[in-house]
Amino acid sequence: MKSEWDQLQEQLAQRFGGPMDIDAIIFVIGLQELGKPYRKYKKDEKLAIMHVAICTLLEPFGFYKYVGNDGDGWPHWELVEALPPLDAKQQNRLMVDAVLDYFKKEELI
Repeated sequence: MKSEWDQLQEQLAQRFGGPMDIDAIIFVIGLQELGKPYRKYKKDEKLAIMHVAICTLLEPFGFYKYVGNDGDGWPHWELVEALPPLDAKQQNRLMVDAVLDYFKKEELI
């Protein structure tokens, strides 16, 4: 039996035409939350889009609080609680759990 994560990756691979790792999924969530269509983005813009996704994903865990959009329509958050020190495996698990929660909440899986 496949895990929820494997199922989500499979669904997204079918939708986007190729394999989706955690970074690609976070980027797509950032685009969704930003409400901007996909286009070629500069490296700093890609990082900002991923930051939007990370804040969105970690807000339900109490780490960030949404404070509003700026004049260009970019959402902003304030840090409520610093993330505890996590090793790479723990960070990955946290993000996978947050991504799964996001897609469940949005009823996309």
